Amino acid sequence: MYIIAVYDIGHKRVAKMLKLCRQYLNWIQNSVFEGEISVAKLEELKLRAKDIMEEEGDSLIIFISRQQKWLDKEIVGSERQKLDTFL
Repeated sequence: MYIIAVYDIGHKRVAKMLKLCRQYLNWIQNSVFEGEISVAKLEELKLRAKDIMEEEGDSLIIFISRQQKWLDKEIVGSERQKLDTFL
């Protein structure tokens, strides 16, 4: 599956959440990640994120699509990190 994950988390925990999300997804903008992920890896990501987050005030929002091809993406301005695949 293809997901976009967005988090809003307290300042003291931002570095930990950034490091965690980069292990599973591509970092595209501050607090925004995207990429292909299996169901098992997504569940693992969510469990590990809950360990970092405070229940009151922090959030992780995940948009799920079957595949990237079912999602239109338009970039206005400069892209933070290009997602090129090297073979």
